[in-house]
Amino acid sequence: MNYKKSYIPKSGYTPICVPGQEDCSLGMLHFGIIELEKGEQVVFDTENKEWGLIILSGHADFTSDSLEWKHVGGRRSVFDGNATSVYLPRNQKVTVSGREHVKIACCGTPMDVDTAPEVIGPDRVRRVTLGVKPWERETTFIIDGNTNARRLTIGEVYCTSGNWAGFPPHKHDVDQMPDEGVLEEIYYFLFQPSQGFAIQKLYTKDGEIDETYTVKQDELVEFPKGYHTTVSAPGYQTYFLWLMAGEHQGFFRSNDPDHDWVAAVEQMVKKG
Repeated sequence: MNYKKSYIPKSGYTPICVPGQEDCSLGMLHFGIIELEKGEQVVFDTENKEWGLIILSGHADFTSDSLEWKHVGGRRSVFDGNATSVYLPRNQKVTVSGREHVKIACCGTPMDVDTAPEVIGPDRVRRVTLGVKPWERETTFIIDGNTNARRLTIGEVYCTSGNWAGFPPHKHDVDQMPDEGVLEEIYYFLFQPSQGFAIQKLYTKDGEIDETYTVKQDELVEFPKGYHTTVSAPGYQTYFLWLMAGEHQGFFRSNDPDHDWVAAVEQMVKKG
């Protein structure tokens, strides 16, 4: 199976990863993009899922029978500060209206209880620097147990020229809580300048999966299981939105033991 997919920009809502469809390797994690020009609208039906709508760029209005949020958003691009996001519960039909050109990443997973909608402002986003060069990156945590979401965990990564992200390679496909949980994941990529690229590795120890992808603007990779790690091409800023879903909300992972010594080196470097 090809775990890499592309988004071709167009107006409205474009579903990209839909569990149950033949070309999707995931069982519970949904992903799509809303893209609107000023004055355009789309009715977004959450159905039986909770959704995190991450505003990549622009402003939008969100209205329904029970909510009215105006001028939500503000970033000119994903490289312009922390995201503004919207959390939507199941069984909602929300009209999204473009105040200008707006692009929104839609991340969803089935939900069996009612929750409350909310706007997650940039001031609620936690930003940290992880790793040391050449595997240093900035990571933000947008939905991470700090919102009304129950199963989603979502953030953004900024990986500078020539650096790795997610190293040592790590996975989250075995229920060994509290260390590792079963969590599906997607990375959605953008670049500055836009002709940039990154290399994405995905593999399992038994060789069932062993993929190496060149990922470009508006491409994404699904991680149903296995170890994964990313490296940014020199000269380019790599951005990826990361979204996870599972019964255990959070970042429960294990490193590839063959490369876990790198994590120990990281701690030594940080201590000086």
